[in-house]
Amino acid sequence: MKPLWRWLALVALALLALQLFFVVRIALMLWLDPQSTAFQRSEAWRLNTTAPAPDRGAARAATKPAPWQQQWVPYAAISDHLKRAVITSEDSEFAVHDGVDWDALEKAWQKNTKAQEQAARQPNTAKIGKRAPKIVGGSTITQQLAKNLFLSGERTLLRKGQEFVLTLMLEALLDKQRILEIYLNNVEWGSGVFGAEAAARHYFKRSAAQLSVEEAARLAVMLPRPKYFEKLPNSDYLASRAAVIAARMGSAELP
Repeated sequence: MKPLWRWLALVALALLALQLFFVVRIALMLWLDPQSTAFQRSEAWRLNTTAPAPDRGAARAATKPAPWQQQWVPYAAISDHLKRAVITSEDSEFAVHDGVDWDALEKAWQKNTKAQEQAARQPNTAKIGKRAPKIVGGSTITQQLAKNLFLSGERTLLRKGQEFVLTLMLEALLDKQRILEIYLNNVEWGSGVFGAEAAARHYFKRSAAQLSVEEAARLAVMLPRPKYFEKLPNSDYLASRAAVIAARMGSAELP
């Protein structure tokens, strides 16, 4: 039994050391802006390894790196319209919850369960050509930031558990304004487009501080599927959903 206990103790110490590493990294964000996130690094790798060769005949030629757009701007240089739009669209209780919106999680679980039950009741013949039931998320802005900063995109209970721990760390060490500032400067808004400033210039040829209500609402609606909507900027859904977000933005509470 001794080797087993020794192995378990080593695993526990490794997990503790990892959590202390995360605490230090987050504490430094009180003063230092993160240079990149885990998600950005994985995207940079994907873009640079899948970029087409400049000449089909030169299979061994070096590939041209995909364009990368990101420019950090302080919280005050981001339009309040965008802050309100993102909070309205992604996390309406951001200013008041402790990092996890338990009501939103419960609602998402109920919707997902209902969708899966409906799909299961369909005959096998009716399922041919049908899409899998849509999975609704209940993650807060803080949870999204925790995942993007430090974690991979895999869906496992272990990763989700670490996400909850990181979320609590972020909420304990940083205030809401700093969390939103880091989120808005690092979130993906298209292929190689990260942060509010890059998104505003990429889609509207203006700075993040100059975004109008309508422009901010459109950017907020893109967040769950930025690469998809980047290819469909004139989507009817994008326009109609942006109008709904714009109408609700007035009630969003800013940190």
